[in-house]
Amino acid sequence: MRSKKDDNQSDPEFGLDSRYSSKEEEKKEAVALMHARLERMKNVPETEILKAKLMQLKFKIENYLSSPIFENEHNFTRFLENYIDILYPKKTDFAADMNITANYLSKIINRHREPNDLFIMRLMIHSEKVYKQVCSFKKECWYQIYFKEKLSETMTKEDKWAPELEKEIKIKKFIV
Repeated sequence: MRSKKDDNQSDPEFGLDSRYSSKEEEKKEAVALMHARLERMKNVPETEILKAKLMQLKFKIENYLSSPIFENEHNFTRFLENYIDILYPKKTDFAADMNITANYLSKIINRHREPNDLFIMRLMIHSEKVYKQVCSFKKECWYQIYFKEKLSETMTKEDKWAPELEKEIKIKKFIV
């Protein structure tokens, strides 16, 4: 005769993990695991947490750049803001380290102004110095993120700009 526990193992509600005989037991185990994780996290040094966050950002950037699709939730300013938030308690501290005004940084983050080459080059140097202590990091990724976004914006608006520009473009006869 089969026990109730054997029936649970074949029950699709229990999925592949059928260790729990009841939902209450599963919830108690999940709470205990969360408490154990939190206790362990209390003992992790801040430097290790910082390194982990920087590596996580690096992997997000690499994943985004390797994807052929532009995603609105991943754009230059969001990656920049994430980078700043990992390293600095206040954005003004980052602005001071980059030798720019907090106002200029705010305009970039809020998309009221495009970052200029000097800003991106400073960002490249900053991130190179920061990541040197953590892992390898392609500093040119900041330009790649920025231009991937610009290319996507340009191509999605092609139906607006192309017809007018086509009128201005002339092609002389040529031999093919």
